Amino acid sequence: MSSTHDGRRRAVLAIDTATTRVVVATGSPDGRIDGITTWVAGYRHGETLLATIGRFLGEQNIRRSRLTGIVVGTGPGAFTGLRVGIATAKGLAHGLGLPIAGVSTAEALLAGLPEGDGEHPVLLLPAGPSDRILVRRGGQPELLPGGQDPVLTAGERLVAVDLDGRAAAEATERGELARAGLGAALIRIGAERLRSGGGDDLAALVPEYVTLPRGVASQSGEVAWSRDPR
Repeated sequence: MSSTHDGRRRAVLAIDTATTRVVVATGSPDGRIDGITTWVAGYRHGETLLATIGRFLGEQNIRRSRLTGIVVGTGPGAFTGLRVGIATAKGLAHGLGLPIAGVSTAEALLAGLPEGDGEHPVLLLPAGPSDRILVRRGGQPELLPGGQDPVLTAGERLVAVDLDGRAAAEATERGELARAGLGAALIRIGAERLRSGGGDDLAALVPEYVTLPRGVASQSGEVAWSRDPR
């Protein structure tokens, strides 16, 4: 999706690196998405992210001086992608003197789904090679150790992201719908927070890691997972 700017309009930039597919999007300060690019980064976020942002803004005819704020997905997600994504967003915000708003990637994925009649979507994400996490709207992530299936209540429907082969086909199909709406949801939620003055302090903004490499300590404000070093 792309809608080239005229070079004078203000814009919000959104970045999310919590899933296997990186999302970079732009939108108006009132929360309407007008451009998006996505790609599978693997473990090359540090090589691809900043260069792709620069190229994407150029294609959109958006000067960095016309940006009004940065929105960044905070996870839950894996260490490598989140670390690079949030560090990049913070660097842009600091360098350009812009406010920044962290938005839960889980919240944005659920918000990006089409409205379902009487259905309550529940997000399922990987947490390493065997564990998974379950996230309900407005709730705290719940760790599901390998082999443990989620317990759902009436009307709840699983939305599985990055779990091909580890979740039912209908759940992964919903996950693709959620992923398709992620950019628009980040712009909408983040722009609303920025307009209301609800941006984050750069030092206090931290990611939600689902797993941490050995020897890396969790930061204040993050969720502690079963595989965190003790």
